[in-house]
Amino acid sequence: MSELLFVNACVRGERSRTLALARHFLSAYEKRHPEVRVTERNLMEDRMEPQYPEVLNRRDALWSAGKLDDPSFDAAWQFAKADRIVIAAPFWDLSYPAILKIYLERISVCDITFGYDADGNSVGLSRAEKLLLITTRGGNFSLPETAWMESGARHLKALCAMYGIPDFELLCAEGLDDVRNDKEAILARARCEAEALSARF
Repeated sequence: MSELLFVNACVRGERSRTLALARHFLSAYEKRHPEVRVTERNLMEDRMEPQYPEVLNRRDALWSAGKLDDPSFDAAWQFAKADRIVIAAPFWDLSYPAILKIYLERISVCDITFGYDADGNSVGLSRAEKLLLITTRGGNFSLPETAWMESGARHLKALCAMYGIPDFELLCAEGLDDVRNDKEAILARARCEAEALSARF
């Protein structure tokens, strides 16, 4: 059975517009792909520690000793072995919440999610063929004059290259805090996009 890993970085929980959109996508996906097991990793429950010096020192010591089976690497192995990955994270401060950055630092482990070949070139070791970021934004950051300010989706797309994940996709509802926009219409369009995407993801 193949596995879809859902990484939930929606800090506002069930009040989150991003999480509502993600749940809509996952519901449609599970109906279309009953053979796929969906596993959720809730970063609000995990409460991973940032890479403080003592945390990093312990990780480096374990890695140097070849103890990649230590539980501290479980999240990295889970990510590396997933067949599909969906990350739900709201657009905060032109990027995403800090809990997602902590998670990404913890799963970026040499010889698990990426590595190096004999010539010293970086190679991705993750199994997933696709990674989808689901997000919502208060403003519009897809316009030519504002796209340069967006750093969350671009960072994840770059990490996909490092992890060896060839296909990065973005499902985004934006302009939700602009009083000139019809929020419900924007979200309705995003839900339709989610249903269409669920068929080919």
